[in-house]
This record gives sequence, C-alpha cells and structure tokens, in this order.
Amino acid sequence: MLGSAEDFDTLTREFRWKIPGRYNIGVDVCDRWAAADPGRLAILHVKADGSVEEVSFGRLRDTANRLANVLRAHGIARGDRVAIMLPQAPEVAAAHVAIYKLGAIALPIAILFGPDALSYRLQNAGAKALITNAQGLAKLADVRHEVPGVTCVLSVDGAGDGAFDVRALAAKASSDFTAVDTSADDPALMIYTSGTTGQPKGALHAHRVLLGHLPGAELPYYPFPQTGDRFWTPADWAWAGGLLDVLLPCLHHGVPVVARAGEKFDPEQAFALMAGLEVRTAFIPPTALRMMRAAANPRGRFDLKLRAVGSGGESLGIEALEWGREAFGVTINEFYGQTECNLVIGSCAQLGALKVGTMGKAVPGHSVAVIDRDGHEVKRGEIGQIAVKWPDPVMFLQYWGRPEATRDKFIGDWMTTGDQGVMDEEAYINFVGRDDDVITSSGFRIGPGEIEDCLIRHPAVALAAAVGKPDLVRTEIVKAFVVLKPGHAPSAALAAEIQSFVRTRLSAHEYPREVAFIEQMPMTTTGKVIRRMLRDKA
Repeated sequence: MLGSAEDFDTLTREFRWKIPGRYNIGVDVCDRWAAADPGRLAILHVKADGSVEEVSFGRLRDTANRLANVLRAHGIARGDRVAIMLPQAPEVAAAHVAIYKLGAIALPIAILFGPDALSYRLQNAGAKALITNAQGLAKLADVRHEVPGVTCVLSVDGAGDGAFDVRALAAKASSDFTAVDTSADDPALMIYTSGTTGQPKGALHAHRVLLGHLPGAELPYYPFPQTGDRFWTPADWAWAGGLLDVLLPCLHHGVPVVARAGEKFDPEQAFALMAGLEVRTAFIPPTALRMMRAAANPRGRFDLKLRAVGSGGESLGIEALEWGREAFGVTINEFYGQTECNLVIGSCAQLGALKVGTMGKAVPGHSVAVIDRDGHEVKRGEIGQIAVKWPDPVMFLQYWGRPEATRDKFIGDWMTTGDQGVMDEEAYINFVGRDDDVITSSGFRIGPGEIEDCLIRHPAVALAAAVGKPDLVRTEIVKAFVVLKPGHAPSAALAAEIQSFVRTRLSAHEYPREVAFIEQMPMTTTGKVIRRMLRDKA
C-alpha cells in the first residue's frame, strides 16, 4: 500500500488509504492468489523432523474451503467466534482463511496458554468452536465443563476427548466454497490483550484491520515486497505481532512465510533456520534478539541472506541496534503499536527515518500525538500519553462486551495507549514507559527502558527489568531484577558492580538502588516482561 518515494516525508505526504467498501480478508490473502497462480508458494513448513513442506496458495485455498464447509456443517455461521489454538503451521493459516470466508470471527489463542487462560477466553468470547491439537485437547479436558457453549471441537491430531478428526472430515468435504459477502467494517478477528492490569479484554477488529496494517508492516522492510523475499518470525501467530505484522500481510502480498513450531526459542536454531531457508525479511521481538546475542560470530558461521529486520514490542536501545548491524548486516527497524491499534509508529533506515533511542515517526496514514489528560497535544519534548486519532482503519471496533472499557480507551477522538512518550522537534517519538511502569523518584520521572538497556550491557547480565519500589523519602526507588548468564553467580559484590555500572553510564538518579537476582524473568506469551509481577515482588 505504500508508494514509491526517496524520503520518509514524501512517502507520508503522498500516502492515501485505499479501503474498499466490500472486503474479506480470506478472499484477499488466499483466493486472489490461488485464482491467478495456484502453484505460487505460500508457506514453507518446517516440520519437527527438520523436513520442509511447501504449501501453495492453491492448496491453502482448497484446505481452507474444506474446513469452511466442515465448520458450516457443524452449525458455525456468520458472527460466531471460532478459536484457533495451534502453533505455527499451515493449518493456522487455513483456519483463518476459512473463518473469514464464513463471515465468522477468528479467536487466536496461544498454544502456551494453560487451561484457565483457555477457559476464560472461550467463555468471555462465547466461542462455539475450537480448532486445536492434542496438546490443546489436554488443556481443554480440564475445563470442558466450564465452556458448554463450545459445541464443535476439531483436532488436527485425530479424534478423541470429544473432538472430531478435522483431517478426516475435511477429506470428505467439498473444496468449493463461496465466501460470505462482508464489508470492510464487519467484525473478523478478536485478539485478547495481554492483561497487565485486570482480566484480558477481547479487542474486536474488522476485516479492514489487515489493510490498516499494511503501511506499518511494509515500512520496516521498505520497499516491500521485493522479488525473492521470504519472511520468518518466531512470534506466535496467535499474537498480533505474528499474525497481523507478518502472516496475513505476507499472504496479502504473495510473499512466502516460514512456519516452524517451537515452544522454546533457540538462538542457534534461529540463525540456522534463516540461513538454510534463505530468509530475507524477519520480525524478531526484542527478547529473542537479546537471546540471540549469546550466539558467537553468527555472520561468520551462518550464510545469512537478510535484507531487512524489524522489531517491536519493547524499545531496543543502542546496544541492540549496534549488535544487530554486526550480526545481521542490516539496521534493525523498530515499530510500535498495540493490540487495539497496531503498527502506527515506525522507523525506516532505508529512507533515513531512524533515530537511535526513538521508535520512529507516525507511519504514513496514521495520526499520532503525545497528549495530556485533557486530550490536548503537549509541547514537543514534554512527556505525555501516546495517542492515535480516530477514525483509523487499523483501530479496533470495541472491547468485547465491555462498552465502558471501550469508552475509557478514548479521550475525545484520541485513542489512548496507556504508554508515556515524548515527541521531539523532528516528530520522532521516544517511548518512556507504560503509565504504570514510569518510575517517580525524587521528582524525576524515569522510564525503565533506558535502565534495562544499560543493565544488559553488563557482561554478566542475560535479562533485566527495572521497576519502581515504594520509598518513603524518594516516593520510589529503582529496583532491578536480573537473570544472570551461565557462569555467573549471584553475590553482593556483583550487585554492587552492576549498580556502579549503571550509575556511571546513565545517572545517579537512574541507577538501581536495589538489585535482585532471579532465575527466570516473568513474561507474557508474546515475550514482554510482566513488570506488574516484579512490582508486587518488590
């Protein structure tokens, strides 16, 4: 959707949205390509044994159509919620296409979720069907009595525990299916927020959400697509980052996507995968990037073909950017968004729109500002809340069954993010921290990102998070939670060394006055640190 330009400002100035009145994601990302070139490669599926299965758009269409007919035969109709609980695999893409063509609402759920998380989402969404595997069935068995509304359970691993064998049913179903006529504003997808405060909320999106994502999905890899592009991300396709930043935009553009299931991220495997399958573009979340830093001399050992790498979810910092240039041979472009309104800020080194320490500028097509509590834009250089102006094609329709929460998300026409930020004179936006992550100490407002970036530069630190701990004198003090690299043991001397390391590299008011060593960092399934748990621990 982005045009051709030599600089970012021109790209933004000349951008125009192209949102048709009638639009269906499933038809767009699959049927369009299958009709023009059914043999075109859609997915490269890396199986558990290491073999690679090639899935064409024609095959994807036939699989999705058969599944749509199976779902319809089991009573699934327009507007019904259908949950998908599977790891990265062609079946996930087929399920999404089938659900969209049915006019139903896709409900992606991470395979790593436990029974309670699964039960809550199925109940809250009023789901009627679940597509999963043996692992998901085992979790469902513990809570099946809590979700009587789920009348259709389909398993890709065969029948059992009240589930139908979806492969057997699909084999008997027709490969012809006519998509329901949907408008761009009809609901298509619901993704639950990570729930850092209170229970997760279902962010309901319309079919237009994919088109709204395109500018932000293209910008980090500009110009995108290019001949020979192959895309991979370790991000779960149940997360907006994996689904809407990668899978669906790539299928929209006819770019092959690499699918590889894996609950535990392995840096060596990641480098080997990208080299072996000649991945050219990748979205790698910050946590995965930090873990990949442990791999020695990756460019010397792996024949990487990368031309662009993007990252988002947390601020990277200069250390990660410098490492990325050395390890990948490219500058990592950052982007920012939320489940409710994703990919609205981004950087693009290819167009000279990159400034270290910032997330970038407003992506073409989106109106982004830093506002105060009354909805007025603050002066450049001042801290406020990052907000996106309505209407916007990438913006959610509502929180499912939560009209008050939906209203509370807005101040006038501004959709608030709950993230604090600063916009400089050049319109670059710097992420300061979540509203509840910003640390107030001795009158200073301190964002955790800069401290954490400094902490992981210490040779003994693998992962780190900074939170505010209540203090009678300073309001709060900075407390750091640290996971050490192998070969390093916790000690008072090491804690003091880390404190001095940060103090000398940042400032006296930002260094952690307390350092706690932990074995494992609490994280969401999308790889974000759950600072709420660390604040409670502090």
